[in-house]
Amino acid sequence: MTALPFQVKLWGVRGSLPVSGRDFVKFGGNTICTELRCGDHVLLFDAGSGLPIAGKALMAEGLKSFNLFFSHWHYDHVMGLPFFVPIYDRSTSLTVWSGHMGDAMSTKQMMRELMRPPFFPIGPEFCAACIDAHDFHMGDVLEPAPGVTVRTAGLNHPGHAVGFRVEFGGRAVAIITDTEHEPGHLDPAVLALIEGADLMLYDASYQEEEQNRFKGFGHSSWQQGITLARTAGVKSWGFIHHAHWRTDRDLARIERLAQKDFPQAFCGRDLQVIAV
Repeated sequence: MTALPFQVKLWGVRGSLPVSGRDFVKFGGNTICTELRCGDHVLLFDAGSGLPIAGKALMAEGLKSFNLFFSHWHYDHVMGLPFFVPIYDRSTSLTVWSGHMGDAMSTKQMMRELMRPPFFPIGPEFCAACIDAHDFHMGDVLEPAPGVTVRTAGLNHPGHAVGFRVEFGGRAVAIITDTEHEPGHLDPAVLALIEGADLMLYDASYQEEEQNRFKGFGHSSWQQGITLARTAGVKSWGFIHHAHWRTDRDLARIERLAQKDFPQAFCGRDLQVIAV
């Protein structure tokens, strides 16, 4: 039997701020947005500045049903939501999932707070799409579509964040952003999400030598990503959530260093497509 297609597309790989210019052409400048195509099902993770581009492409395909998962609601992960064209199309069905706030604030509340004057000219009531908001708790196992399982866990990030493991057709993709590691310690929650994964996308905002400078910011390094991947038997891993000042030259150098010992490692690029 032929396996159903399981594909990842990176619509945005930056953290904190979108960037542009000649130093950011190869790896791109949009903030976090990841698409997983599980057969006919479309799952989107985070709504950074890459989401509006994804929305136009998906609409051009004629797709009308989406699941959108949020790791958390910091600006760089939500700034694209008000500009996601499908939410203004009455023929579209969108299910929005979030869980980093627990019972403190619902997904619907966060959407209303994001899209309201004076911060945005219109509110969610102008969205013509059929939008269904689902709240979950970190650690829950979700089933957004038949045959698709999404496992969740809490990450070490200010205000909390959620890591995801998507399982489909006997394969697994882990998305770990944003998280900060403790030196010499491997987070058991992260290890559980990435164990034996076919692909891991990991927060590599900083290099290990920068971690002390950015202690408490809630981000990790590509070196820690490699250690985690080796320990958990991950088959391939990509670094995402690149620091906004990291140029193409910087990221190419990191990629070369990582690939000296591990050819399967790479720095994620905007519009990159990965078959799982």
